[in-house]
Amino acid sequence: MTVFFRLLEYARPHRGRLVAAFGAMVLYGAASAGVVALIQPIFDEVLPSRANLVPIAIAILVVYLLKGTGAYLSSYLMTDVGQRVVRDLRNVLFRHILGQSAAFLSQQTTGRLMSRITNDVGQVQRAVSETMGDLARESLSLLGFAALLFYYDARLALVCLTGAPLVVYPLVRLGQRVRRTARRSQEALEQMSHLSAEAIGGHRIVKAFGGEGREAGKFERASQHFYRTSMKVTSVLSVLPPLMEFIGGIAFVAALVYGSQEIADGRLSPGEFTAFVAALFMMYAPAKRLSRVNADLQQAMAAGERVFEILDSHNEVQERPGAVALPPFRQRIDFRDVRFNYGGSSGPPTLDSVSFSVSAGQMLAIVGRSGAGKTTLVNLIPRFYDVTGGSICVDGRDLRDLTLASLRPQISIVTQETVLFDDTIATNIAYGRPDATPGLASAVSGCRAASGSALPLPGRFCAIRQF
Repeated sequence: MTVFFRLLEYARPHRGRLVAAFGAMVLYGAASAGVVALIQPIFDEVLPSRANLVPIAIAILVVYLLKGTGAYLSSYLMTDVGQRVVRDLRNVLFRHILGQSAAFLSQQTTGRLMSRITNDVGQVQRAVSETMGDLARESLSLLGFAALLFYYDARLALVCLTGAPLVVYPLVRLGQRVRRTARRSQEALEQMSHLSAEAIGGHRIVKAFGGEGREAGKFERASQHFYRTSMKVTSVLSVLPPLMEFIGGIAFVAALVYGSQEIADGRLSPGEFTAFVAALFMMYAPAKRLSRVNADLQQAMAAGERVFEILDSHNEVQERPGAVALPPFRQRIDFRDVRFNYGGSSGPPTLDSVSFSVSAGQMLAIVGRSGAGKTTLVNLIPRFYDVTGGSICVDGRDLRDLTLASLRPQISIVTQETVLFDDTIATNIAYGRPDATPGLASAVSGCRAASGSALPLPGRFCAIRQF
């Protein structure tokens, strides 16, 4: 239930629309009960003597108009709230992922993170808009129909509704099973997203080494696993409708036996009994939908758990309290007994007691075998990672005492891999300076093409090129 209440927090800013949707649901439930209530005067007044035909006909049209209006408004408003909640949750999740450290992102895969942002959040949207809407709307309809049953004959209503508690226990048990199975299904879908993103992103390697068949086989096995878990969810959901139909049949038989006796004794009119049976039958559709609502809600809760697992993980590079802005660089960068380990304090260090200085205007080349820690050394300067020992200072100031917003804009990097965003060439060239003029972007592009090395944009103290 914690996941459910956390999701409701995202709906809080849209509570005005929720209140309006609830009002429309009340209108829908009352109008649904009103349709059944009009059956009794039709059988007792209109059909025998055509009395009150026009008023009842007008009442029928008005009730159906109100019912349709309530159904439309409640569905539209709940879908609107659901889409807004998904938009907000997806934006928060995306910003949270971007704010994590390079260590966190290196431990995750693109496909898995994309699955959380798209598939899992999509399941949450279904819960907020469709599932919650059905839960409230159909519950109000059931209350309206139940009120009519007790209005016509309280004892007969009690007889017919005694089987209702029998549905609750299996509904709860099946809901728990659906939640567990749905989580496995979402994990299987995540694995499919991961495999497809990995194979498509590395398609040159796949083709160069003839790995198409191997990658296709891995994807097919993941797809088969997703199929099996999805069918387990379907098998659980398929149990509920037959169970409810059987219990409904028992209730109808009880109503038929008891009601016929009441009519024979003159305590119940044919019109009242017909309206009673109609209300009983009309209760089946919302009750059936509510049984599915529980299953859908459990699936959404499983997806919500996976979303909040990411939101609750905090691996950001933290700024110290009272961090200050870095003034324009003037003197040097100092590595002072720097130690670093990707696993924290456990295991052998990647960098161990590294010390050197680079003065302003100086060019430094770091050479070493693959895996020696060259890239790691470079990544410590913009604080993609924090040192596990020692310190890195700029003009005598420890990087950890500086704000990231003032440090990183003074650094330009050309990475080993080519990264182009889906935008214009000019935007890619001036990615770090979105306010750059076309002349500046062209000049920087020309300098880079001519020199083959990284040149800092104005205001950047450090230019790094990785090989």
